[in-house]
This record gives sequence, structure tokens and C-alpha cells, in this order.
Amino acid sequence: MASCVIERLQLSRKPGRQKSVNDGHSYPLKNVRSCRPSRCKIPSKTDRRFSDRSGNDKGGSFRDDDLWEKMQEEAKSNSSQEPLLSRYYQNSILSHDSLESALANHLSDKLGSSSLCGEALCGLFGGVFSEDEEIMECVKEDLRAAKERDPACIGYLHCFLNFKGFLACQAHRVVHKLWSHGKRSLAVVIQSRVSEVFAVDIHPAARIGRGILIDHATGVVIGETAVVGNNVCILHNVTLGGTGKASGDRHPKIGHGVLIGAGTCVLGNVRVGDGAKIGAGSIVLKDVPPRTTAVGNPARLVGGTVPYLQSVPATSYTRTGLPDIKQCSQSNSPPTGGKLYRMPSRSRSQCCR
Repeated sequence: MASCVIERLQLSRKPGRQKSVNDGHSYPLKNVRSCRPSRCKIPSKTDRRFSDRSGNDKGGSFRDDDLWEKMQEEAKSNSSQEPLLSRYYQNSILSHDSLESALANHLSDKLGSSSLCGEALCGLFGGVFSEDEEIMECVKEDLRAAKERDPACIGYLHCFLNFKGFLACQAHRVVHKLWSHGKRSLAVVIQSRVSEVFAVDIHPAARIGRGILIDHATGVVIGETAVVGNNVCILHNVTLGGTGKASGDRHPKIGHGVLIGAGTCVLGNVRVGDGAKIGAGSIVLKDVPPRTTAVGNPARLVGGTVPYLQSVPATSYTRTGLPDIKQCSQSNSPPTGGKLYRMPSRSRSQCCR
């Protein structure tokens, strides 16, 4: 359930000193006063195990439930290298016994304010993370996406602490659950705060998949009825919005493995197919077929060998987890029957269809 009971958690202000809040209060936001965020300790569930999944890392393959241990190792290493940050890593990572606890504490530190109590937020986030295994699986997929597909990401800890796109996405997962369970007033208040802090505006009703990389993140806007598939990469200043001429289901539907370049606007209830790429600064007003590239204002399709895209080996994958269309179109040995895909000359002045 999205309604999280804070008294089921334990809040800690100092390491080793826990104060039970099992006092029968639910801490509604209307009664919240100004307070500083405190570190939130969430009891770990040692009997809970996530399904094993191979991941590619410099140190070799590992399971999902090893990711937290990897982050702790990175925190210890960074603390020894940078003593100035040792207290920061201690409070953010090393004093917690689970990824759920650390994430709830970190988000509440970022989003807490004089009008939105960080301690209450910590309990709220922690309750959702500890009760919803699917959300935590999505969190780990998002961490892995940043580590594997963003060349600027130097480690899981780097993404967890510093990537505002990642943090905004995890806050949205909580907000979306609140919205889906009828707690809409609470959802929009937290969403507004996320927009203020991270400059990422995602409507609480928008549906987002797993393995999401929101790179740089500043200026990203995702509308109410938008749907974003799995393994999608979205760069800064991207708008998935409406045209202003329709109501109801009026926002884009983004397929799996899509790359959307910086400054792109995808407007209206249009579909971007699986594996498609949208060039930076494009304005997309019509559907984009799967495994194609659209660029320009208005967006037009550019070349690619469609049959080759479906048979290219996984070793040539790009940051979206799908083949590079440019690489495929320039290949000297496409598979038998491979045919270069280009828009008919009479349609090049038209929007992508």
C-alpha cells in the first residue's frame, strides 16, 4: 500500500541511538511544523531476496542484492581518499543497513523544507520502499542504467548521491503510487517540491518504466498521460507534452529502448516506437516507427537498414541498449536481403509518419 505508516519505522538522529515513534501518530502534513530532516533507519528484511540478474561491471557480474554492498564499498573507498567527505558518506550510506533506508534518507534531505518536514518525508519514502519490492527493483535498474550507459558516471554511489535525474525519477515512483491510491493532494505537494529542487517536472499520473536514464535532467517535462517504456534515455530540456488542442489522453507514448536527444519536444498523443532515436532539438508531432531515427523541426526520418537492426549482435549496443543506426547504415556487409531504409523523396518535407 502506498499509504505509509510512519510509526512502523524507526527514526534516528544519531548513529547508534534510535528513537521509536510507535506513539500512535500518523503525522499528517497539515500538522507538520518546520523541522530539519533527520536520518531515517528502516529495518532491513533479511528474508527478502530479489531475483538474480547478471550485470556488467568492471569488477565482474553480480546479483541485484549485491548492489548495496558495492555502494558501501565505494563509500568506504571514497571516505579514505577524501577525509573531508567521510562524515557525508557516513550519514548518507554507511550508517544505513539497506538501500531503502539510504534512499529514503537522501531524498528527504534533498526535499525537506520549512513547510514540508524532512522527517515525515523520510518515513513516507521509507514506508513505500520497504513495502514495494517492484519499486526497489526499478531503483536498481535505474542505477545500473546510469552506470552502464552514461560515460560520465564513475560509480553507483556517484549516481545515487549526485544524479538529480535519478533522484527525481525515484521520487516520482513514490508520488505516482500515492496518486494511484487516491492521495492526490500529498502527491502534488511532493511533486511540486521535486520540480523546485531538481528542475524536473513529471506529473504524478505519468507512467515510467525501469532502467530509465534522465541525463543532466534540467528542464525535463513529462505530462499527465505520458507513458515511458523501459531502458529509455532522456536528455535535458526534453518535453513530453500536449499540443494544447486536446484533452484526455493527450501526451506521448514512448516505447522501450528509445533515446530522446537534448531540447526535443514530443507533442500530442503520438507513439515513438521501440528502439527509435530522436535527434537533439527535434519537434515530433507524428508517430515515429520502431528502430528509426527522426531529426529536425518538424521531425523527419533518416536512413537506416531495418532488417540489419533486428539481427545485429548485442556487442554493438549503444547507451540505449539498441544498435546504432548510423553504424548499421555504414556497414560494408549487411545481411542478405538487407535494404537501406529511406523516406520516399516526395515525403521528405513531411513530418515523420
